[in-house]
Amino acid sequence: MYKISSRVMPGASSFLPFTVFAADDADKGEKEETSSVNLDELSLYTAPPPPQTLRHEESEAGQLEEKVATVRKLAEPYATWCQSTYTKIKPKVQKVVQLGNDTYVYLQNPPKDFYPRAGVIGLAGVAGLFLARGSRIKKVLYPTGFMTLGASLYYPEQAAAIAKSTGDSAYDTAVQSYAAVEKILKSQIKDKKSDEK
Repeated sequence: MYKISSRVMPGASSFLPFTVFAADDADKGEKEETSSVNLDELSLYTAPPPPQTLRHEESEAGQLEEKVATVRKLAEPYATWCQSTYTKIKPKVQKVVQLGNDTYVYLQNPPKDFYPRAGVIGLAGVAGLFLARGSRIKKVLYPTGFMTLGASLYYPEQAAAIAKSTGDSAYDTAVQSYAAVEKILKSQIKDKKSDEK
């Protein structure tokens, strides 16, 4: 009886869950001796050919690969634009979502007299819409004016702070406009004087 040894391939015998026994025709009547047989001696197992230098050759691109590459090249600018737009919009959307969550939490437990005040301010806006007949400017100014007036009656401290900051910014804008107009007029006067000479 022969036992397979795995000297050539050390891990190969671990894949075999059984032992292979080979019978020897010459020793039929004698006591069986166990001797090991190399894997190369069995006809089933042949040694692999000597390794050759292998090199990788690129196969030619087919029609499908060429079309996919063309589509990728065409879609790349749009994909980069979408990614850049997403990175710009994402913080703004997160702020809006956070504002919505904060508003929801605030409205779950509102302060005393919040809903009556909000109702009066909203009703002032609706009254402004009914009174603003005719031009579009009236339809914008009347409701916002009435709502602002109603809000300033209920929240005078906040209204005063907003009015002060708005007044300061309006004053700064007026000063800058005056300086720009003065500069333009002076340059035109200089041009006229130089043309007359």
